Amino acid sequence: MIGYLTLLRDEDQLSDALREKYASIALAKAERLEGLISEFFEITRFNLSDITLEYRVVNLTRMLEQLVFEFKPIFAEKNLNCELMIEPNKMIRCDVNKMQRVFDNLLRNAVNYSFENTEILIAVTQKEDRVHIKVTNHGATIPKDKLEHIFERFYRPDSSRSTGNGGAGLGLAIAKEIVTLHGGAITAHSENETITFEVTIVSS
Repeated sequence: MIGYLTLLRDEDQLSDALREKYASIALAKAERLEGLISEFFEITRFNLSDITLEYRVVNLTRMLEQLVFEFKPIFAEKNLNCELMIEPNKMIRCDVNKMQRVFDNLLRNAVNYSFENTEILIAVTQKEDRVHIKVTNHGATIPKDKLEHIFERFYRPDSSRSTGNGGAGLGLAIAKEIVTLHGGAITAHSENETITFEVTIVSS
C-alpha cells in the first residue's frame, strides 16, 4: 500500500489510467488492512476469560434472512445463489451480536471458497433441545489433515490463494470462540468438493 501511494506522490508522469489503477489498489489494500485490524481486536476480546454473554431471545429466522439479504451484492460477484431452509419464526436464546458474528464469518468463508455459479445452503434443524445450523458450499475439497486445523488462529487451508480471499485466518477461530462461550460446538466437514460447517447450540 505504501509503495503504491509513494508512486502516486512521486511520479509526475503517470497517466490518469495508471493513477486510477494505483489508487484503486491502495484503497483495496487499506480496506483489507482495516479488516485485519478489526479481526485482531476481535480475537483479543474473545480470548478474555471474564467475558459476559448478554443473552436474549431472538428470531433466528429473521436474523439469517437479514444476513442473506445483506450478502446479495457479495453473492453477485461470483454469481452465487444462497438458499435458506428454516422454519418461520424460529426462536433461540443467545448473545445476539456475537452469534451474528458467527454466521457472518461462516457465510463470508463460504463465499470466499465457493466455485463461481454454485449454491450456498443454510439449513437449520432442531433436535431435542439443540439447534443445528449448517452452512454448505461447493468448492475445492479441504484435505483431512488441513481440516483438523481449520479453527486455529491465523490458519488458512490454502496459503497459496490470493489474499483477496478472506483475512488473516481469524474468522473461523473467532466463530469457535463465540460458539464455545455459548456451550455449543462447531465442526467442519469436506468431501467431493462440498464443504459444510455446522454450529450446534442449546435453543433455550
